Amino acid sequence: MTYFADIAPVTYKGRDSDDPLSFRHYDPEEVIGGKTMAEHLRFAVAYWHSFAWEGGDPFGGRTFDRPWFGDGMDRARAKADAAFELFRILGQPYFCFHDADVRPEGADFAESTRNLEEIVGVFEAKMAGTGTKLLWGTANLFSHRRYMAGAATNPDPDVFAYAAATLKTCIDATHRLNGENYVLWGGREGYETLLNTDLRREREQAGRMLSMVVDYAKKIGFGGTILIEPKPQEPTKHQYDYDVATVYGFLKDFGLEGEVKVNIEQGHAILAGHSFEHEIALASALGIFGSIDMNRNDYQSGWDTDQFPNNIPEVALAYYEILKAGGFITGGTNFDAKLRRQSLDAEDLVAAHVGGMDVCAAGFRRAWAMLEDGGLEAARAERYAGWDGAEAQAMLSGDLAAIHDRVMSSGINPLPRSGRQERLENLVNRFLD
Repeated sequence: MTYFADIAPVTYKGRDSDDPLSFRHYDPEEVIGGKTMAEHLRFAVAYWHSFAWEGGDPFGGRTFDRPWFGDGMDRARAKADAAFELFRILGQPYFCFHDADVRPEGADFAESTRNLEEIVGVFEAKMAGTGTKLLWGTANLFSHRRYMAGAATNPDPDVFAYAAATLKTCIDATHRLNGENYVLWGGREGYETLLNTDLRREREQAGRMLSMVVDYAKKIGFGGTILIEPKPQEPTKHQYDYDVATVYGFLKDFGLEGEVKVNIEQGHAILAGHSFEHEIALASALGIFGSIDMNRNDYQSGWDTDQFPNNIPEVALAYYEILKAGGFITGGTNFDAKLRRQSLDAEDLVAAHVGGMDVCAAGFRRAWAMLEDGGLEAARAERYAGWDGAEAQAMLSGDLAAIHDRVMSSGINPLPRSGRQERLENLVNRFLD
């Protein structure tokens, strides 16, 4: 496979470079805070959008013409050749995949499994030869028509069984490839109408399936992190993994809050009515932050457009929260982003990743500078300083009657204090010019 044959490996050339296929901000060897930029950001290419997506939209089909499109294992191997060629050109350390991205659908479950195992063998050889690693694997339990009513939440127990068997094969594949995480994305774990839906039953089925995933991962010695990816809607009307808060409640219900973390996508956060940094901050506060899918939505479209990031201020605020959380451990920055359907050339796929990696690097550098400056954290500490006193802390463990008596006896009559939002926004903007 020589799909990218005329494209040289991308290198860092600095901010003055006018080479569209060079890094202007991302220097993988630059050391910040004792770690290289590559170690901080842990970039990954999404196999599905980069190599399996055909360029369709709700009003039209395939626009891309890739030499590996089509059925059969020969095409799947050709796709792997192209993928690892792109990984070499970009120099990014990781990739991610669903089973359906990398192998053709077989006539039955056994054939699909054999196809997956063969491609995993291809990956093993290529990973050993290139040093590229697997950030995470996952199962596609949403595209095939069998999953039109969900996978774990399906009313048909045979579909549940097929999904569970598929999960086992994908966890096995991820483990075999030394994946650092395993992600569960319930693309159709929700409902379209309550008229035919038993919410309690479906949530219990989903909880049981997740428990089985955790148990099996432990049984085979998988040392990575199990992640859930929240998403509020699209394609279903309402999904049971709506946002970080909803996922945490679900995990608490089934006693899994210490076993599973979240993979947060920028586009999904926006669809849920949140900012990306909000979801990261909340996951950190709840102790379940794991990894991110970095993309963006077109804010005029109102749906999940999965575009490459190009907004440095937004990205900087996201990485600020990640740095506050201690940075990535097993997680990383996966580009769950796809080309526009008019971007047909091999060079477009390279340029999209180059731009996304540069935006992330520029945002990360600004986030690090903000954290080192300490102004935001100092302002936050000052705002809550009253709660550090012994009397305030005692109040939290007291009761209403005691607090009432204290207010009455001491004449507490507080005046409002400024939140200083505009001044803090100005402080942030000093780092974003």
